[in-house]
Formats: sequence, C-alpha cells, structure tokens
Amino acid sequence: MKQSEITQLSVAELQEKLSETQKSYADLKMAHAISPLENPIQLRNVRRTVARIATELTKRELQ
Repeated sequence: MKQSEITQLSVAELQEKLSETQKSYADLKMAHAISPLENPIQLRNVRRTVARIATELTKRELQ
C-alpha cells in the first residue's frame, strides 16, 4: 500500500486497515516459521505497510 493511498483514508479506515495488516503479518510470520515462504520479501513489505499506517495515525492524532 502506497503512502498516497494511506493519506486518503479516514481514521476509522486506517485503524481497520492497521488491524488487518497486523493480522496478515502475524500469519505470514507463522507460515514462514513453519516452512520458508516462496517470497520472503512479503514479510518486509507487510511490516513496512504496518509502519506507514501507524505513522499516519500518530500524525493525525498530533494535529
């Protein structure tokens, strides 16, 4: 998910998206621990998406 897409979402949508991506990241990590993922770069991409969404939420809280 790109930063431009994240900035267009509302706070409620961001919170929902954050919980979805955190769950997705946990599932990917578990799957990778059991047997290696075909594309381990997915872990990094999902982790960075979680960080982008969390950063946007924090930015909006401070404004």
